[in-house]
Amino acid sequence: MIWDIDFAWLLMAIGAVSAFAYMLSLMLESSLGGETMGPFVNAALITGGFFLGIAGANYYGIAISELKLALIVGLSGSFAMFFSVLLVRGIWARF
Repeated sequence: MIWDIDFAWLLMAIGAVSAFAYMLSLMLESSLGGETMGPFVNAALITGGFFLGIAGANYYGIAISELKLALIVGLSGSFAMFFSVLLVRGIWARF
């Protein structure tokens, strides 16, 4: 479980995911342009979705003991959150 690790390691994990998310959001900003909310908000959404995906899997009793499984679950959660926010924003802009 991610919450069983030391606080310093949790901060390093959040920092590493945030750095990766910021680089990804800069690339998304350059390709999508005005359709996104800016690189900082995109990075925050991706980082939040990553850890919410892992927390959601832990809540449902899925034991995430390997790094590969944690990456799959976290990236799935981050892209699901990012896609849902972009979908809501697109629907909102349409009406």
